[in-house]
Amino acid sequence: MTDTTTDPLARSTAPAPTDPSIPGFDAVDVPVADGVTLHAAVGGSGSPVVLLHGFPQTHLMWRHVAVALAADHTVVCPDLRGYGASSKPAATTPDTYSKRTMAADVVALARALGHERFALVGHDRGLLVALRAGLDHPDAVTHLGLLDAVPTLDTWAVLQGRSAAAAFHLYLMAQPPGLPEALIGASPDVFFGHFLDAWATEPAAMPDDVRAAYLRASAAAVPSIVADFRATAGVDVEHEQADRDAGRRLAVPVSVVQQDWGAALGYDAAAVWRPWADDLELRLTDAGHFLAETAPDEVVADVRALLQR
Repeated sequence: MTDTTTDPLARSTAPAPTDPSIPGFDAVDVPVADGVTLHAAVGGSGSPVVLLHGFPQTHLMWRHVAVALAADHTVVCPDLRGYGASSKPAATTPDTYSKRTMAADVVALARALGHERFALVGHDRGLLVALRAGLDHPDAVTHLGLLDAVPTLDTWAVLQGRSAAAAFHLYLMAQPPGLPEALIGASPDVFFGHFLDAWATEPAAMPDDVRAAYLRASAAAVPSIVADFRATAGVDVEHEQADRDAGRRLAVPVSVVQQDWGAALGYDAAAVWRPWADDLELRLTDAGHFLAETAPDEVVADVRALLQR
């Protein structure tokens, strides 16, 4: 019998009966840092691709994309630190939930699974972690797919006037510890459900059981989710500004797929991304924010095209 206290790739306990899972994938819990374990779904075989979820979701958002890619790739879908079934350490320092720390988690996870080099795709919050991994770990990341968000430094720069109301949650969760946790924790289903509903262009693409799983996971992670966003208003900005000042750029092929936020917020999307990457392809989509669920075939095609570069 496997001793799950010492096996770094110990099979996790079965998910709750009401929680869906990715068909054909195994669940693993992998220690990645002192006291921090990432929960992940792993499936397929071939060159590795790691998929990072967004807010307010878990690795389950990749359920369609992951199965398709697993036909010829080893696919790893973790819950980020602070989300889903992964560890949720108390934010004792600004770096506890910095994207630098979360990116190091992902690299450690991949290496524990035997992947020294891997392609990385991130959506929303996962995009920010993937971007940091590409900058900090160019020896590990071979390709970078970035879905529907903007780098932290640029996010704060493009939010202006009334248009910033669309990102009210960024400002709420940037407040000092106590207030946002209390407000969100008082009615988490209303808060997190607002984004699941407001950003869904095709509600049927997110079935009731999946939506319920996202809400349960988010309600159980209010302090860590707030800490993740609070880092985006603090230490993450400092890290990206240091990169910008030093002229650091992504040295791998980069694919950006996003909604036309530039038109909505009044900026040039290509101009925002160009300073970050030498080998960049940007495509706009009308599939909405949750594009991995509303248009999985489109996302799979984009990832496959990226891996050919």
